[in-house]
Amino acid sequence: MATDKERRDGDQGGVPEAVGKVAIVTGGSRGIGRAVVEALLGAGYRVYFGSRSRESVDQALAELRPRHGAAIAGRPLDVRRQDQVDAFAEWVLAEAGRLDCLVNNAGMGAFGPVYGLSGDQWREVIETNLNGAFYCIRAVAGTMKDQGSGWILNIASLAGKNAMVGGAAYNASKYGLLGLSEAAMLDLRQFGVRVATILPGSVDTSFGSPAKPRGDRSWMLAPEDVAAMVLHLLSYPERALPSHVEMRPTRPPRK
Repeated sequence: MATDKERRDGDQGGVPEAVGKVAIVTGGSRGIGRAVVEALLGAGYRVYFGSRSRESVDQALAELRPRHGAAIAGRPLDVRRQDQVDAFAEWVLAEAGRLDCLVNNAGMGAFGPVYGLSGDQWREVIETNLNGAFYCIRAVAGTMKDQGSGWILNIASLAGKNAMVGGAAYNASKYGLLGLSEAAMLDLRQFGVRVATILPGSVDTSFGSPAKPRGDRSWMLAPEDVAAMVLHLLSYPERALPSHVEMRPTRPPRK
């Protein structure tokens, strides 16, 4: 059992005390999002996740409910649609009555030279990775501000700092997400709401550029590594705000 001081100050070396706490994870049916969902459930959170397709939501629920019961819930969510985002947040608040953590993880990429990208590809990436994050932040910020507490964790990418060949749309969306996160952090921290950005390097998921090597991937970060960072940030005492975290594979292939 954690002492009163541990509950108040947090424990940077362990799992945060989370009984009764509520989290939303976007893009939560697979990859990094799924690992975050499972980590939060293991830490005692009640988790609501969204995914674009009904099929992916139903499959994830079928796999998670036998172990976690009513602590897990999900429904289709297209973060490009502000009306869907607002309805999702309203659903969570009606069900749970509070919100302690939002993990903005939903994302996509369209890769190719800037002269070859279509307007539709550009818009889909920007609307998912950047506009979607804004809609989600906007939908929960008022509730967290009124509570005087909460975490908003944006899963960005090192592509938000380092441009790459063929990455015009993806780079632009992640550079924008980093700026959005920093501004939101400044807007909300005086109300006890903490905003942080996690910037992973190469992660071993199905997501990525066709140029990413598909052979030996053991050198890459695992989705669980990013999920562990989410829990680590949530464990920080209220006085501390690590707002920007970069994660890299320890031993990438030598060029």
